[in-house]
Amino acid sequence: MTDIGSTNDSTTRRTFLTGTTAVAAALLASAGCSDTMKRVARAKACPLIDPGGVVLFQGDSITDAGRDRKREDNANDARAMGRGYALLAAAQLLADHRDPAMKIYNRGNSGNKVFQLADRWDKDCLALKPNIVSILIGVNDIWHKLGGRYDGTVEVYERDYRALLKRTRQELPKVKLVVCEPFVLRCGAVNETWFPEFDGYRAAAKAVAEAFDAIFVPFQSVFDQAIQTTPPAYWAGDGVHPTMAGAQVMAQAWLTTVSKA
Repeated sequence: MTDIGSTNDSTTRRTFLTGTTAVAAALLASAGCSDTMKRVARAKACPLIDPGGVVLFQGDSITDAGRDRKREDNANDARAMGRGYALLAAAQLLADHRDPAMKIYNRGNSGNKVFQLADRWDKDCLALKPNIVSILIGVNDIWHKLGGRYDGTVEVYERDYRALLKRTRQELPKVKLVVCEPFVLRCGAVNETWFPEFDGYRAAAKAVAEAFDAIFVPFQSVFDQAIQTTPPAYWAGDGVHPTMAGAQVMAQAWLTTVSKA
């Protein structure tokens, strides 16, 4: 499956620094800022992350983004984070918090569906003892079905997703959950045969987030807004895997949503 590119745009950097992140940046930039104020500013960058916190990104190829699996045990390793939204979000978190003890991992696997996350959850989630677990999963459940490689349904997706989060909460009672909305853009591999079934997966993800009091990142809404000014292929050439610009928009949306939770 297609990898995702990275970003290097200075304007995007300025866009990142909105809301609480902007407050943090302003405080850190102040020449007369005390150590206490700096610590407060870093905390405001993402209040959900405690000092020394562990953040885990999970999902399919959109999260995987070509990560180096041989380096996956190395926290904060750029090559282990892939080249997509997880890398971009992680880089901003590390820059904002400036906490040497913070650990961020990417354990997304290309092609995964919910039950495949569950099969590797002990090793790729629970063993890391994360404080925040962010999951983006769902597009393969319908894509592989349309391709004749899977016979799952929206009901199976939601049932498996609920079971996974229930297990996670039982093992990690204090974990903060982030459920990312599955999304597609109408271009490339995505055509009208995906609908209205795909919308059911989006609704199921939101229902799961609400049931487990998880933060919900509305990626579809973000891209629906983005295509008002720029064609869908600009953001995801095949309709599923974000381009460099698309990965940046995702990272920005993730940071904004999580920082406000």
